[in-house]
Amino acid sequence: MRTRIYTAMGVLTVIIGTTAAPIWAEPLSVQDRDAITRLGSAQGRSENEITPLLDHVSKAGERGLPTESLLNKVREGLAKGVEPRRIDSVLRQMTSRLESAHEVLKEAGSRGMEEGNRQRAIETMAEALARGATADEVRELSRLSQDGRHKATQEELAAGAKGLAVMKEGRIPSKDGTALVGEGIKQGYRASELLDLSREVKRRGSDFEEGRASLKALREQVQRGERSDRLFKDADRGGSGSGSGGGRGDREEQGDRGGRGGDSDRERVDRPDRPDRSGHGDRPDRVERPERLDRPERSDHSGSGRDH
Repeated sequence: MRTRIYTAMGVLTVIIGTTAAPIWAEPLSVQDRDAITRLGSAQGRSENEITPLLDHVSKAGERGLPTESLLNKVREGLAKGVEPRRIDSVLRQMTSRLESAHEVLKEAGSRGMEEGNRQRAIETMAEALARGATADEVRELSRLSQDGRHKATQEELAAGAKGLAVMKEGRIPSKDGTALVGEGIKQGYRASELLDLSREVKRRGSDFEEGRASLKALREQVQRGERSDRLFKDADRGGSGSGSGGGRGDREEQGDRGGRGGDSDRERVDRPDRPDRSGHGDRPDRVERPERLDRPERSDHSGSGRDH
């Protein structure tokens, strides 16, 4: 009788252990592996050179990290003739950032924050951290979001963190930006609204910096329930500050709205870093700052106002 009981318990343990595996794991399919191997072969790369790259991506997926951007990086590097060891270096950098984002969001989830679109949240948070948001700032945003009636999601938190990073690029003080974004989350701003708000604030950064506009007044508008698409209507009609005309800020906003085109992490694998030039238009949203494989990774703190 005892033997039967132990056997049943053992079977139950196996079943539980199997079903407890994360349902969001993304191991690579056979089709993906074959396609990448063929691509590498066409570039003169052996299967032994390609397999470690694919194993890296597959293991990241098994840990619950998004794999699409990693896999796209392998494709991009091989198609451009980049050596596999250099592709591997970029994959490690990208994975490290995704893991940091995962940990921050996991901490937020332990405080009762709803998950939402988990994969998108991780990618957006990875970009936020790469662009200058800190874990402490994210924790403060998470704390502020708990005070409202709206049940915020991790995706909204990630968008808020990215929005804060965008504002900081426009020289908005962290404390003021955190308070504004936190109020937006409390009032139920969607992820897209939080990003729209941050882009507008960055675009008008000189107005706030020089006292022509007030972040406190803007936060009070959000607190009263005014939505992001209405916050700057009066300023635009009045033609005051940087809200009128078609200057650099408008080009920045248009560039940031360009979309991801299905590849949220556009680490560069073909040419060296170039310094930001504030006179150039912006490129679409990216999970992280571009990285090139022929120079060591660096953080971009130029503060030039570009909003990728």
